[in-house]
Amino acid sequence: MGLLQGASELFPVSSLGHAVLVPSLLHWSFKQSDPSFVPFLVLLHLGTATALLVLYRQQWVALVRGFFTAAIAGRIRNDSERLAMLLLVGTIPAAILGVFLESRIKSLFASPYVAAGFLMVNGLLMLGFELLRRRTERGASRTEQEAQFASAERISFRAAAIVGACQALAFIPGISRSGVTIGGGLIAGLRHQEAARFSFLLATPVILGAGLVEVPGLLTSGVPIGEYVAAAILSGIAAYASARFLLRYFRSGRLDPYGWYCIAAGLVGLALLHFNP
Repeated sequence: MGLLQGASELFPVSSLGHAVLVPSLLHWSFKQSDPSFVPFLVLLHLGTATALLVLYRQQWVALVRGFFTAAIAGRIRNDSERLAMLLLVGTIPAAILGVFLESRIKSLFASPYVAAGFLMVNGLLMLGFELLRRRTERGASRTEQEAQFASAERISFRAAAIVGACQALAFIPGISRSGVTIGGGLIAGLRHQEAARFSFLLATPVILGAGLVEVPGLLTSGVPIGEYVAAAILSGIAAYASARFLLRYFRSGRLDPYGWYCIAAGLVGLALLHFNP
C-alpha cells in the first residue's frame, strides 16, 4: 500500500482511487470502512509530503521567508513572495471544503465501485484539459508550443483560487489531486512542467494539514503503527522518484496517456468487481 500510494499520488491517476479499489480487487485484509483506514492513508500521504519537501527544500526556504517578508511589508516585491501568496490563496479552498465535507467524503471510502466510477471521470477530465489546452497552442514543435505559456509565479490570484478549489475534488476516491490541479494550471496558462511544479508545491500544505487532523486517530490500541510508519517511508521514496520522473516528462509530455489509463482502469475495475466479487 505504501509503494502504491507513493507511486500513484503525484501521477494524475488518483492514488486514493487505487488505494480503495486495489485492496478489494486483490482481496487484501484492508477494510475501507475501518476507522483507521483514512488516518492510515493520510499517514502515507505524509510520506509523499516529506518527499516533496526534500525535493523542493531550497525553494520552500525561500517561500517561507518570502511569505513572512511580504506579510510584514504589506506588499509583494519578488517572485518568491508572489508564489508564497499564490500558494496560500490556493490552499484555502481545499481546507474549507475539507472541513465542511469531511463526513460525507469519508462515506465514499468504503465503496470500490465509487472509486472505479470516478477513475473514469478522472480520465475524461484529463482528456478534456488537454483538449482545451490544444485550442490555445501555437507553434510547430512542442518546445515552441510550451514556450508561449507562463511560469508558476505568473499565475493570477483568481486562477490560484480556482486551482485550489479543483484540488478539493481529490477528496473523492478516483479523482486525482495532481491531475485536476495540473489541468487547472494548464487552463490558467501555465506550461505543463510549471503546472506540475505548482501542483506539487500546492499539495504539501494541504497534506500536512490533513495529517495533523487524521494521524492522531492511529494512536489507539491494536494499530500496527510500526508497519504503518514503514509503509509511509516507502511511500515517500516512491513519491520522490515519481516527482523527479514527472517533472522531466512534462517538459514535452501531456496528460492524455494518464486519461486513457484511468478510463481503462475504471472499466476493468468495475468488470472485475462485478464478475469476481
